[in-house]
Amino acid sequence: MAKKSVKIFLDSNIIISGLFSDRGAPRVILDLLSLGLPQLAGVTGEYNIIEIERNIRKKMPDALPVYLKYLPLMNLEIIPLPSSRDIAKLSGTTSQKDIPVLASAINGNVDFLVTGDKKDFIHLTGKYSFKILNPSEFLDIILPEVLKALESDI
Repeated sequence: MAKKSVKIFLDSNIIISGLFSDRGAPRVILDLLSLGLPQLAGVTGEYNIIEIERNIRKKMPDALPVYLKYLPLMNLEIIPLPSSRDIAKLSGTTSQKDIPVLASAINGNVDFLVTGDKKDFIHLTGKYSFKILNPSEFLDIILPEVLKALESDI
């Protein structure tokens, strides 16, 4: 694992949950990404960023400065909005609101799609090159690997 970064696509709900809770798996994931470990590379979509900012402005506008300050610390690669062609290719695979997320994960060539809404994606398991996991499942897989890589660097 030390040779190749694991690319993790974060759904909007993971970023929001991790930013506004000081505990739980989403927060641990964001904290790990903020460390800049070479083993992990965080990814999200421009679609997700738009969704996050819309929700923050609507539901908790006072939190916008916290989000804007913390976002760059996570070192996320932002995948551009999927093309209408990408969206059309995936039409019918999942709910319309989740297609841009799926397309962004595909376009980002990620290893994992981490979402708090796994039920919305579970029927896609095995159809793409990435695993679809909830935050706790992801940490169960990745933490031992990260620790092993860190130990070998000492």
